[in-house]
Amino acid sequence: MRNIDVHKLIDGARFNRFHWQVLFWCALIIIFDGYDLVIYGVVLPVLMKEWALTPMQAGTLGSYALFGMMFGALIFGPLSDRFGRKRVIAICVVLFSFFTFINGFARDVTEFAICRFLAGLGIGGVMPNVVALMTEYSPKKMRTTLVAIMFSGYSVGGMLSAGLGIYMIPEFGWSSVFFVAGIPLLLLPAILYFLPESIGFLLHAKRDGEAAITLARLEPSFVPQPGNQYDFPTGKSQHVSLVALFKNGRALSTVMFWLAFFMCLLMVYALASWLPKLMTQAGYGLGSSLSFLLVLNLGAIFGAVGGGFVADRLHLKTVLMVFFAIAAMSISLLGYKSPTGVLYLLVALAGATTIGSQILLYAYVAQFYPMAIRSTGIGWASGVGRSGAIVGPILGGTLLAMAMPLHFNFLFFAIPGAIAAFAVSLVARSAAHAPEEEEPLAYAGELGVVGE
Repeated sequence: MRNIDVHKLIDGARFNRFHWQVLFWCALIIIFDGYDLVIYGVVLPVLMKEWALTPMQAGTLGSYALFGMMFGALIFGPLSDRFGRKRVIAICVVLFSFFTFINGFARDVTEFAICRFLAGLGIGGVMPNVVALMTEYSPKKMRTTLVAIMFSGYSVGGMLSAGLGIYMIPEFGWSSVFFVAGIPLLLLPAILYFLPESIGFLLHAKRDGEAAITLARLEPSFVPQPGNQYDFPTGKSQHVSLVALFKNGRALSTVMFWLAFFMCLLMVYALASWLPKLMTQAGYGLGSSLSFLLVLNLGAIFGAVGGGFVADRLHLKTVLMVFFAIAAMSISLLGYKSPTGVLYLLVALAGATTIGSQILLYAYVAQFYPMAIRSTGIGWASGVGRSGAIVGPILGGTLLAMAMPLHFNFLFFAIPGAIAAFAVSLVARSAAHAPEEEEPLAYAGELGVVGE
């Protein structure tokens, strides 16, 4: 019998085909997740005209999906710590794909709002789980980069939504972009087959055979042997409590994470919902206005991947503080008349440092909390942050209803960036773990039988 330090094995593994597989399927899920979320901003100018919506009504309608995301993150994040990430991810994919597809048949505001709320449950629930799964299986030296690359799928989905909207809405109407969202339902069998289960969940569930096979794929030099004992510091995973997020010196950091999420998501969803409409009011046509949304998400990819690359060499805290400061400056400058090229650059910077910062915040939270409360920590930070996402579209609608000058709208969207930078500055650079949380749980089993 020999002891296997699972964390050490995962941390030191060389990036291989297994990691590519996890990255590909997690990123693909996030691409459709992002598509389904950004789609509202794409159709908003058309809906306001077709259904004669006031800015306040449009802002409220946009918040229904975000209410769903808040509850989805709070519900499905902790559930996966108990029932496994793979099963919960599959449920969330069905929720956001099916109800976004059905959304295309909505005949009025009420039906539209119900579908958006139910889809939001899946959109919000899947995010903390794919982040936690990608974090769990990533080698330590490139963990932030891999999570950032994976989460950049959100921006790819946003670009697809805007790009397809430019072509499909004039040709086939606003409903057509919702029908594309049904594609993940066709891919669900492949997702269930290729996406691995959390190694921590497998060991806790006494499925040592499956865990051993997964570890051998992750690190080919590891050879499973009968009688191996696995040391895996998952803590008291039988009962995952919200209180654990505030223990052992984590209280201030937890609150600051929640504040940073709130402010960041307020900026992200205010821009995602209202940028095309604001640009339409500034004199740009629908196609040009949607192109700003496309550039916003393109910038987010460079911000997330570039920020993740730098953070693996410096620290996520430093990168996030700089990003939020740049976000505040770039968004505030969007309201002033500038040459088109400068305007596109500012939009790209805003995307890089708002959506990009959201992605890096997920990575920071995932690395901050110990394994036993990781999904709970991500789920609650994301869930509380969703209240900021809800406020964003409503704030935009309120500002438009007040008929304020254009630059005041963007100034109000920029202030949260400065607050988020301050909040991150108060987060501890690393988590304080209690001695009992460092004590490994040992799992022993015969590795010759899968799923015992």
